[in-house]
Amino acid sequence: MRVNRTTVDLSGYPDLVVIYLGMRVRRPRGVLRLLGLGPKLYRSHQDRPDGLLLHEDIIWALLPPHWGARQYWRDLDSLEAWTRSAPHRDWWQRFLHDSGGTGFWHEAYFARGGIDAMYDDMDASTGLARFAPVIGSRGRMFSTRGRVENKPATLAPVVAESALYGIESESEPTQAE
Repeated sequence: MRVNRTTVDLSGYPDLVVIYLGMRVRRPRGVLRLLGLGPKLYRSHQDRPDGLLLHEDIIWALLPPHWGARQYWRDLDSLEAWTRSAPHRDWWQRFLHDSGGTGFWHEAYFARGGIDAMYDDMDASTGLARFAPVIGSRGRMFSTRGRVENKPATLAPVVAESALYGIESESEPTQAE
């Protein structure tokens, strides 16, 4: 029997962003952090934030536990708006203060071109970090827009670069009122 081969017409999604996310347990206490993501964060994608086209859960590995998701977003603006809103913003602030024995990463692929990658408390055994040079997320490289578009961030970060690293950075945007 012949295979029924199909494709998709993405012309209605010119700014599509596909993002892969993962959280890996690095220390025993990380199991609690992974399981404690909480119903608010998990439900936040089920509430269909503006711009989220599809969310799919993924188990990357069982040992050590490494869970994640693949998400399809209409555009980077809607993805950024969601990451700056509760409950994601609140979780992200807590995570950047203390990863809780886990590591977190994302890789994003843009229909108009470009790839973004970010790894927090991860070793170099995941995704693009397995073959590309790993560098610090500083200055222009601190934000997705800086990494992908070589432009300053349009929104203030959830945690400022200076607060995270204890340094002054001229590249940080101010919070819009």
